[in-house]
Amino acid sequence: MFDEPWRAAMRLADAMTPTPGIVSQPVYDDLASHWSAAQIVEITAVIAMFNFFNRFAHALAIPVTT
Repeated sequence: MFDEPWRAAMRLADAMTPTPGIVSQPVYDDLASHWSAAQIVEITAVIAMFNFFNRFAHALAIPVTT
């Protein structure tokens, strides 16, 4: 469904989301084989911000809306 570069980005999200941002070297190396350093910074920032938004909403018990 997703091309390999996007699957590498999803693996980064999978590594970052349940942890305080711990990413193994193999996950990072795989990401770096598809994306530039600047792109990795942007991908990481997007993942971190969405994790922040989710934790913020959860801490305040903000209901999910559709």
